[in-house]
Amino acid sequence: MDKFRMIFQFLQSNQESFMNGICGIMALASAQMYAAFDFNCPCLPRYNLAYGLGILFVPPLVLFLLGFVMNNNVSMLAEEWKRPTGMRQKDPAVLRYMFCSMAQRAMIAPAVWISVTLLDGKCILCAFSTSVPVEKLGNLSYTGLSEKEMKRILARIPCKEIYDGQQLIPNEVAIRYLRCISQALGWSFVLLMTMLAFLVRSLRPCFTQAAFLKSKYWSHYIDIERKLFDETCTEHAKSFAKVCIQQFFEAMNKDMGMGHPHLPEKTPSEAGEEKEKLLGITDQGTMNKLLKSWHKCKPPLCLQQELFQNRNGWAGESQPLSPGSLPKREIIAYYSRV
Repeated sequence: MDKFRMIFQFLQSNQESFMNGICGIMALASAQMYAAFDFNCPCLPRYNLAYGLGILFVPPLVLFLLGFVMNNNVSMLAEEWKRPTGMRQKDPAVLRYMFCSMAQRAMIAPAVWISVTLLDGKCILCAFSTSVPVEKLGNLSYTGLSEKEMKRILARIPCKEIYDGQQLIPNEVAIRYLRCISQALGWSFVLLMTMLAFLVRSLRPCFTQAAFLKSKYWSHYIDIERKLFDETCTEHAKSFAKVCIQQFFEAMNKDMGMGHPHLPEKTPSEAGEEKEKLLGITDQGTMNKLLKSWHKCKPPLCLQQELFQNRNGWAGESQPLSPGSLPKREIIAYYSRV
């Protein structure tokens, strides 16, 4: 159990690396899914286009949404976007930075799927088999076919076993033509994605360094603040439950007149520690009020001067105060005074 706890704590402390690993796994999974997918073109004029383009674009959309679902920051972004303004203003730049960071990771698996699909060529071959230029690649002397009949024959190009238009256009010629176009589109797509990734990752901080650093800092702050609040609530819940259970057993011991009416008394240090963990929140109504206040009116991002001086006196005058250095219980202590 301790090993799993250590792994969980490691993943929490290295969330960015963890999410990059998840994106890499999803990219590999998308390639394996396509390799295992049983592609069956219907070889019908009215269905080839829908089937081919559906296989090309629907799975990437699903993978894109899964990339957001598996990202832990989605709920944090939605909470920050929909929360009341209260005493803390919302910065659209921070929200954009958080959304763009999640979108960049979520686009990896769809990009791999589209690249692999285009380079393989089956989807384009199925979708555009009826658009093969017969006048350039086919037999012009083979006439007498209506447009509907020609579409029916061309739609069977992906299905070699039922193709019956060798006199109109050889099956291998049409397949090579469409796969050549598909692979050209695939490598162009790979080049485009690579160039976009290079521009986003390398050039954006160079032109907007100050705004980039500000957005990155406050997005990290929101993440840290949420984790600290959750940890503080967890500690408070444990202490609250412990005191309630102890009081219950003490009351039952007295009411039932057991043989051991006197329980071991707690030392002042133990009682003081438990009282400190409760932070003055000792009933359900007060706790509900605190949680409601945290949602509606978060504290302003302006530390009190006295607190700032106390922290500097503890950490040293030359050390700046970071969000992670604040005690977790100060988040709840602020609202215990509301």
